[in-house]
Amino acid sequence: MATAIAHPNIALVKYWGKQSGSGNLPATPSVSITVAGLTTTTRVVAADRDSLRIDGQVRRDSKVNALFDAMQDAFELPPISIETRNDFPTGAGLASSASGFAALVTAIDGEFDLGLTPQERSAWSRRGSASAARSIFGGFATLASGDGTWTATELLAKDAWPLEVVIAVTAETPKPVSSSEGMERSRTTSPFYDAWCRSTEADFETACRAVAERDFGSLSEVAEHSCLKLHALMLSSRPALLYWNQATIKAIETVRRLREAGTPVFYTIDAGPQVKAVCAPGQGGGVAAVLARSPGVLRVARGGLGDGARIADDTRRRD
Repeated sequence: MATAIAHPNIALVKYWGKQSGSGNLPATPSVSITVAGLTTTTRVVAADRDSLRIDGQVRRDSKVNALFDAMQDAFELPPISIETRNDFPTGAGLASSASGFAALVTAIDGEFDLGLTPQERSAWSRRGSASAARSIFGGFATLASGDGTWTATELLAKDAWPLEVVIAVTAETPKPVSSSEGMERSRTTSPFYDAWCRSTEADFETACRAVAERDFGSLSEVAEHSCLKLHALMLSSRPALLYWNQATIKAIETVRRLREAGTPVFYTIDAGPQVKAVCAPGQGGGVAAVLARSPGVLRVARGGLGDGARIADDTRRRD
């Protein structure tokens, strides 16, 4: 039995939309941070038949099935039993699919001694969830096109610029429209989709430069702008995609007030109602205390930048 752990990543420059064709390729490049405060733990073992349990419940998942079928064909693998758990809400806008597929591929690699490089694990993870390609890596990561292939890489190690993250959880339930469904709806119905794709290229370059220079102000501006453009794109889709709730808006206002008072912090929000406050080093405690009192916030979670997906315990049990 191999056990892997992975952390979700938070995109600072978002991607929203897929290319047509196979490979689950994103339409736009992205920049993210891997967050240590949330964890997916996945155990894989060879079995008589394929099975999947998510948070203790037997599940069928077409994306998991498709990914494992492809790996089974490529590496001649036997059936497997998968047990995976998140210590945070699943399917609620906290990137559980990113950490989930990164942990799954890493556990399969460990259980069957495939010897995959991080880049190869990233490419396999992307097939299940494009953002999972980034959770293979720690710290700051990118997912971008180079020489015709989409590859995730570590942009900056976690210790080189140890930002902190405070997550304001405003809902525990799964979001009403999945990211995959929402992306396709925006691609096919929003009049702003082409402009979104074009503008993200410039945002990507700006964010990469800000990370390289440790320029918190520049990163704040481009990250919040990317976030708001994403949700404008969602709102312009038909039917409109509205993932926020009242507590989301209150938390945004709270972060803005903190920044106006001098705290180096900015917000970002993915396809869900949860607000992620990214803070300069040493600011997480104060931001968490204020966000915890923001109306409608159920709880807050704190974390620094995390490591990439990895085997948690290299002891193997063979039946």
